[in-house]
Amino acid sequence: MKSKNLSENILRSVKSKGFKYIDLPSVIEADHIVQRSGENFRKFIFSFIDQNGSELCLRPDLTIVSCLRYLENKLRGKEKIFYSGQAYRKSDNKKNSIIRNQVGFEILGSKDEKNDDKEIINTSLKALKNLKYSSGTLTIGNVEIFKLLISKLEIPARWKLRLLRHFWRDEYFNDLLNRLETNADIDPVEVAVDKKRYLNLLKKNQSTMIAGRSIEEILKRFDAKMKDPRRASKGKKVSAIIRSFLKIKCPINNAAKELNKFFKKNKINLVVDQKYFPISSNKVSKLNVMFSTSFGRQLEYYSGMVFKIDIKSNSKIINCCAGGRYDGLISDLGSKKQIPAVGAAFNL
Repeated sequence: MKSKNLSENILRSVKSKGFKYIDLPSVIEADHIVQRSGENFRKFIFSFIDQNGSELCLRPDLTIVSCLRYLENKLRGKEKIFYSGQAYRKSDNKKNSIIRNQVGFEILGSKDEKNDDKEIINTSLKALKNLKYSSGTLTIGNVEIFKLLISKLEIPARWKLRLLRHFWRDEYFNDLLNRLETNADIDPVEVAVDKKRYLNLLKKNQSTMIAGRSIEEILKRFDAKMKDPRRASKGKKVSAIIRSFLKIKCPINNAAKELNKFFKKNKINLVVDQKYFPISSNKVSKLNVMFSTSFGRQLEYYSGMVFKIDIKSNSKIINCCAGGRYDGLISDLGSKKQIPAVGAAFNL
């Protein structure tokens, strides 16, 4: 089926589920992308300076443009939308196309999160019927479970922040785990000096100001810093728990069972109900449905449920659809409050 006909069929399928079509601008302010994705992402965008000296770029991602529309138009409440068009992004791989044709659909501003997650997946499955394929896999993950795990581990607060912040950077995240195992980032001489300063400050008036901060504030920072030097054995244990967690992969109907077995084995005070997941059947149409704790690390803005659909067509494995929940994206773009958001896109 030609791309145009396929796109039209998917659009009709999504519209039949009650989504409203919208147009999205092709050009946006580059700062919106760079501030959200970091300066390193600049090398992937096609940017230019307009006559007023503002840096603009071709949209590298349709989801961010959609969320900007919701924010800039000061929209309120639930909105079910869909759109189609091209995203433009450079790639390190010269074989990849710089143009991606997509059909996307989202539910924004709704607090009925679990049902919305299910609706996005069900809409994807209905649209999938327009594609010819012999078999495939629907993979589901949930970034929120990783965040809950980290919150329960016995490591300093700043280490928790590091692991959460860099969960998306696979190579650097592994480097962090190695450092956690070996204490390679801790200088024993500096620790000894910190302890000496800490003891000296304890003897002084807590309200005395030093460089704009009270001694009481400084002592709190010292206290947090001094708790960082953990025993190597504890660091190895925590690292092993995280690595073991990220290896969990099973049919979706066993997800809660496998997770709860893991939590119990490692004495972590967490319990997951099977109803937590948007699907409980391990077979949907021609798709095997799998759960994976490591899936969802591709995009930093994901905050909860994530999924992708890979299909086998003409002996090739094709990633045709992906999506998930990104509740923090609109607030990261400038909203004063967090707006629930979930969506998916078909790559044509």
